[in-house]
Amino acid sequence: MTNWTTFGRGAAVSAIALSMAGVAMAQVTTSAVRGAVTDDDGQAVSGALVTITDPSTGLTRTATTNQTGLYSIRNLPVSSGYVVTVTSSEFQGQFIEDVGLNLGDATQVDFTLTNDGEARQETIVVTASVSDLAPTAAGPSATFGLETLQRAPAINRNITDVLRLDPRIYVDESRGDINAVQCGGKNSRFNSLTVDGIRMNDNFGLNSNGYPTERIPFSYDAIEQVAVELAPFDVQYGGFSACNINAVTKSGTNEFHGYLFGDYTNDGLRADSLEGDDITTGEYDETRYGFGVGGPIIKDKLFFFAAYEKLDGVNLFDRGAIGSGAVNEVNITQAEVDEIRNIAMELYGYDPGTIPSSADNSDEKILVKLDWNISNDHRASFTYNWNDGFNIAQSDGDSDELEFSNHLYERGAELTSYAGSLYSDWTDNFSTEVRLAYSELDNRQISVGGTDFGEITIETDDVDVYLGGDDSRQANKLYYETLSLALKGYYTTGNHNFSFGYEREALDVFNMFVQHVETEIDFDGNPSSGGAFDDAIENFRLGIADNVNYNNSPTGDPNNAAADWGYEINTLYAQDEIDFGNGIVVIGGLRYDWYTTDDAPETNADFLADYGFTNGETLDGEGLLQPRLGFEWDFSDNLDLRGGVGLYSGGNPNVWLSNTYSANNVLQFGSDGGAFGLENGVTSLFDIDYGLCEDGVPTGPGYCVPQDMIDAVAAGEGSNFEINYLDPNFEIPSELKFAFGGTYYADAPGLGGEYVLSGDILYTVAQDSAVWIRGDLEQTGTTTVDGREYPTYSSVREAAFVLTNAKEDAKSLLVSGSISKSYDFGLDWALGYAYTDAEDVHPMTSSVAFSNYVSRAFGDPQDVSAATSDYNTKHRFTALTNYERAFFGDNMTTFSAFGQAVSGRPYSVVYGGDANGISGFNPYLEGNPYLAAGAERNGEEGSWWGKVDIKLEQEFPGFLDHKASGFIVVDNFTNLLNDEWGVLREPGFPAVCTVDDFQTGDCESRQGDASRYEIRFGLRYEF
Repeated sequence: MTNWTTFGRGAAVSAIALSMAGVAMAQVTTSAVRGAVTDDDGQAVSGALVTITDPSTGLTRTATTNQTGLYSIRNLPVSSGYVVTVTSSEFQGQFIEDVGLNLGDATQVDFTLTNDGEARQETIVVTASVSDLAPTAAGPSATFGLETLQRAPAINRNITDVLRLDPRIYVDESRGDINAVQCGGKNSRFNSLTVDGIRMNDNFGLNSNGYPTERIPFSYDAIEQVAVELAPFDVQYGGFSACNINAVTKSGTNEFHGYLFGDYTNDGLRADSLEGDDITTGEYDETRYGFGVGGPIIKDKLFFFAAYEKLDGVNLFDRGAIGSGAVNEVNITQAEVDEIRNIAMELYGYDPGTIPSSADNSDEKILVKLDWNISNDHRASFTYNWNDGFNIAQSDGDSDELEFSNHLYERGAELTSYAGSLYSDWTDNFSTEVRLAYSELDNRQISVGGTDFGEITIETDDVDVYLGGDDSRQANKLYYETLSLALKGYYTTGNHNFSFGYEREALDVFNMFVQHVETEIDFDGNPSSGGAFDDAIENFRLGIADNVNYNNSPTGDPNNAAADWGYEINTLYAQDEIDFGNGIVVIGGLRYDWYTTDDAPETNADFLADYGFTNGETLDGEGLLQPRLGFEWDFSDNLDLRGGVGLYSGGNPNVWLSNTYSANNVLQFGSDGGAFGLENGVTSLFDIDYGLCEDGVPTGPGYCVPQDMIDAVAAGEGSNFEINYLDPNFEIPSELKFAFGGTYYADAPGLGGEYVLSGDILYTVAQDSAVWIRGDLEQTGTTTVDGREYPTYSSVREAAFVLTNAKEDAKSLLVSGSISKSYDFGLDWALGYAYTDAEDVHPMTSSVAFSNYVSRAFGDPQDVSAATSDYNTKHRFTALTNYERAFFGDNMTTFSAFGQAVSGRPYSVVYGGDANGISGFNPYLEGNPYLAAGAERNGEEGSWWGKVDIKLEQEFPGFLDHKASGFIVVDNFTNLLNDEWGVLREPGFPAVCTVDDFQTGDCESRQGDASRYEIRFGLRYEF
């Protein structure tokens, strides 16, 4: 049956740390078995030989029980078919079959031997219950085995489809393939993903899905087991603050085995109506296919496994003009859209494309793994992984924005990684692990229409319309390399299991990010032009701009403005795990992380003169000591308790540090058209001089740059953008976590047997949270607007954003519970619930300091106090059921269904007027960030959302003794039953709603990707 007993055992709630250490060290890749051997009288049996064997590979490990009858065997590959045997010269031997070991956990296997002289030469089979053979995780976690991975209705072929089964983990399904994983109400950027010991999380921090690539960077079918660890008290875990997603891949065995699969969907298998509205979607077909094969190279010695997967897919877009049939029709007429396109083509000489409904994408993955049983005491493994894929993404995707197709951009990345590990048992008491890993990521962000033409925004009364190349993708290139080393040791003596190690990870980054290289030009309705269309459209026709921006290196080559930098994070740790032999295991240890770097941002002389210190601060030498203490207590045969306290740090995106290297007004400069009379409401952009024109294009706005602005940047002058710097007194953020939970195995014969009930509480305190605020502002007074008093500010130093610490702690409480049951007739089910009350200081939603500063709600822009987290999901109910039965011979029919009901996302009610009119400092704010009178940040809660996904699979005979199957997966089956059901409504980004919209109930819009049902058909062949 599916591994829901394991889920019940490990299900716990956690509020996770927001912390600064940006590099997560490689996590645990193995499992372990431990236990006690006693006689019929409960006395310890010393000198007994415990042997664990994997029959599929011939791997064998042994240990001898100590004077207290305890044994421990570490560094074991994850598997579900181990045999554990105990023999003694004085007692009858025993063995247990089909023992499963979980990733990062020690499975407790205890034996009670009988002193029967006539039977001493025999070894008997022991049948154990779930409570006898359960993983003992050092901290709240959940593990999902191969059966769960195969059965879950995973329409995305992404481990997020499985992680969401845990009620503490919310997967944001509102944005297509992104599927951001939000653990305990925290930003998904603070997660970490490790596969076979190598980090595959978003090292730099650009992606919302937590991956370095556009989708899961390895084949879904290549995974043997995945665990999510929310607050592991083992000191080997570090470098993340939301959750650590830890996976191991499949290995070859002594038998050749493999699979082929393919699935398909198209526009006809997607909802064509929502809430009675007909929905128009572009025509498309989407296919996925792949294969995997594993087997022996040398029997019992050397094995291989390889997997390949390919996607030819599509991105869908929700927005269109009034009457277009789009999921979300924005408030602009088709005639206005057509007029904007005509002006662009006739007057600017540029074809902006069309309003998109869909666009093709692609993804490809290869994984190869080798396992070598060198001897009974040594084994090695090597994993190669490659992934290249892309999405076509929206640059400005809010419900009051509309983009022509050339303003979209390709988000793509190529990842290559290598990881090798050597596991050695030197004695029964001492073992080691050595791991070396390397990865490189080549990230690309390329405007669909190219970079010949700059970004133009037509700001009509209700909708901003975009055309040209997005301003953030005009000179955008990221490449980084990561090299990591891990040296680990384990020593057992008496009832002590010692762990100790050193890890080092080096990150080398090339990051070119220069906005407005091809210019950014905005047209609004001031002055009024009195034409047939909206004033902004008429000003677009006349070339009367509201805003013109240009940035570049003084040399004119944006490559010279790139940040080329790196650093290392080092870790030392040691801990003692004490098994008291009476069901109590205590684990305590210390972990210390510290940074080293030789690279510093270039000092800006004007900044140094104004602030009295350099903007070239780094994290060199900064460190944090993290003590941890946890326990596991088998209180009785049916009740296990767990808990602990620990300090944690890690997970903040490196892109924030990278900003301090590139945004210093030394490598690049910005120029604003207002300094040259280009924003005065009179001067036409058609009447000025230009330079840097592309070859063979019209000389004028869009294709060229105003010559005065070119000259200013070349001279290092103009209205430069804000410098980014690190606070010289910056402290490594940390989070203190307190956890307590328990699992009860309820034997209820009258109700069908054993039920697994689990409950957990985790309380956290985030200290020294990282935030971006302005470094140049001083408060000048206050002003009252619509009944609320706001501070006013003036810029008194060189304009700058500072990455600093919040002085107020953010506190979080999470409570969860689950109940699960398996039946012999093929049915299992589980119910879960999580309550989350999570705070943050800043949501930190962006890779850019300015966007982090303005993309939130506040009463004071310099405020760094705690409030409800942007990612808080207060209530979440989950349910999973699986049913399996052979209706046709021995060919299994399997049905799975997953359902969830989720409370709405938080949002803020804000003032709808000009933000800079409140601040007293103009310009430096965008949008509507100021809280309205009486409002609190994220004080409102959006609409509940619920849906059910299903999967039906039918086996049928293949060639020889092989098996084939056909399957159908329906995402949002609820919406298939009724187009009023399963509809997700959320506020836009950022999650704010003006007072007027709040009063009319117009704060949320329909999210098409999550709301519309989708059906996929597929075939699978296993041999």
